[in-house]
Amino acid sequence: MTDAVSRAAELLAEHRDSIDRLDAILVFTLAERFKHTQAVGVLKAQHDLPPSDPAREENQIARLQDLAERADLDPEFAKKFLNFIIQEVIQHHKQHQS
Repeated sequence: MTDAVSRAAELLAEHRDSIDRLDAILVFTLAERFKHTQAVGVLKAQHDLPPSDPAREENQIARLQDLAERADLDPEFAKKFLNFIIQEVIQHHKQHQS
């Protein structure tokens, strides 16, 4: 292997190590988030509140898009990601109400 190829392999390994750590952070962060949304779902069910809060969802999407822009992340990707999470949360909240 040439020095350039060896160095590229080292850099690739470093990037992949970082990606693996970040993936773990994402998983644990999502788990923590869902613990809280599950508690919200139980609270909503106990007080006969609707499983969805469109005004909050709209605010959260706008907030996340702003954060994405500041973080140099595609805001449309951030919106799609949050919409996916919101739909999962609403499904969990509906289950609590059953």
